[in-house]
Amino acid sequence: MPASKRHGGCLCGSVRFELTGYVRVHYCHCDMCRRATGSAFAVLVWTKTEAIAWTGKPKTRRSSPIATRSFCPECGTPITLGYDARPNEIALHVGVFDDPSMLIPQYNYGSGQRLDWVTCGIDLPHHFTEERW
Repeated sequence: MPASKRHGGCLCGSVRFELTGYVRVHYCHCDMCRRATGSAFAVLVWTKTEAIAWTGKPKTRRSSPIATRSFCPECGTPITLGYDARPNEIALHVGVFDDPSMLIPQYNYGSGQRLDWVTCGIDLPHHFTEERW
């Protein structure tokens, strides 16, 4: 997706960010994302870690042997996902953007774990993962 400035934050406004740079967006159906978001799937917006300027600091926790996640320490809003193997990249949940309308998923990840009744993005390319949590 083209580079531009995007803004967002948590539900209570304690954590805010400005993202400047290119992004890639996808649906994630893996069970780790389902459990971390409390939803049937996640929509993740990947960018370079240095492309984000924070106002307020999210709290980070280890969510699996391969990843960390962050959330607002005040209201609990899930904010990011980061894989240990890719320290220069970070994903933000699409729901934390002030205007997510142009953040359109381009593919599916964790497709082997997609719930049968989830039909959004079914016509997009599928990528599979062996990881299960």
